[in-house]
Amino acid sequence: MSVKHGWTGRVFEDFTAGDVYEHPLGRTITQADNIWFTCLTLNTNPIHFDAAYASQTEFKRPLVNSCFTLALVTGQSVIDLTVNGVANLGWEDVTLPHPVFEGDTIYAKSEVLETRESKSRPTQGVVRVKSTGMNQDGVVVIEFRRTFLIWKRGHVPIARHAGG
Repeated sequence: MSVKHGWTGRVFEDFTAGDVYEHPLGRTITQADNIWFTCLTLNTNPIHFDAAYASQTEFKRPLVNSCFTLALVTGQSVIDLTVNGVANLGWEDVTLPHPVFEGDTIYAKSEVLETRESKSRPTQGVVRVKSTGMNQDGVVVIEFRRTFLIWKRGHVPIARHAGG
């Protein structure tokens, strides 16, 4: 019996500066997403969970928690960037040029800025990318740079799946 394996992700050697990945999955943000994330992170600003309060602001409706937007776009990039990631090393230059609202659908892309061998970990490399999130109208809602540590070819731990 043969086992067919699907996408196993990129490794360090697969990344080249200038590569651009249009991440395949969009995500529509719901009211529940915004309220749960806001409560889970103990963010007490009512603009995220109190519609009556938010209606009195310039936005006239709840804003999506910006940390949710950062987490979402990072998550959307995993399929192309960090399925074989070891660790995130940092996020830099996070900008939020346009608000995100409940009901918006977010799409993302990432550009590889640079790669380098790890100085202390010979089985891993370091990749730096610029990720951009856009709403359903193509308006940029977030941009950031992220640096991560990733396995080199031949060193990725083997995922064991129970059952069959």
